Amino acid sequence: MRRRMVLGGLVSLAAAPVLAETPPRRGRRLYADNFRHGLDQWALEAEKPAQVSVHDCVLDIDTPAGLTLWFRPELAGPVLIEYEAQAVSAGGPHDRVSDLNAFWMARDASGESPLAHPRSGAFADYDTLKTYYVGQGGNGNTSTRFRRYVGRPGDRPLLPQHDHAARDEMLVPNRWQTVRLIADGGRIQYWNDGRKLFQLDDAEPYTRGWFGLRTTWSHLRVRRFRVYALTR
Repeated sequence: MRRRMVLGGLVSLAAAPVLAETPPRRGRRLYADNFRHGLDQWALEAEKPAQVSVHDCVLDIDTPAGLTLWFRPELAGPVLIEYEAQAVSAGGPHDRVSDLNAFWMARDASGESPLAHPRSGAFADYDTLKTYYVGQGGNGNTSTRFRRYVGRPGDRPLLPQHDHAARDEMLVPNRWQTVRLIADGGRIQYWNDGRKLFQLDDAEPYTRGWFGLRTTWSHLRVRRFRVYALTR
């Protein structure tokens, strides 16, 4: 309800305060990986030789080209996928600060797991997926985009409202950022550091599939990977 305010004899209408939205509540933890056992739970696809290693429970990805790490278990919604990530800028050859990307609820257009037929790591190879995708800080940290892939080669639908260029939605060098991916029936969301950057109300949602951490020509660090059921 709006409140009436009298200012200098004029009547104005002041909007009631808007409450900040918060991510959906986490329920039971389904999976966790602190990378203590290396990449046991992951499958790597790399376009060119890359350095992928683990130190002190932190996954380090240093790659000159396209790379995807698939989490091996299939996920069934409603789920929340959560992890912390850092774009490294320390003078290395691939420290470009770019492309903190992810696929979630991914399946091949045939219905198979994306792990059934490994890909080369080149971005175009993933066009045959049906999946949700966010590329945060893409194109040298100048764009942040959400897409709903439909499984057709060469077709990566991008709605105008899902193509962002605001500086405060890009990556901050050397800072840990918390990523949350939501697949809750038809409600699909991407959160970064407690801020919702994208939401899609999907009439034909992808309700189960695989998660893939994606990047290209970058140096990323990832820690504290978790998957939770969502509470109702």
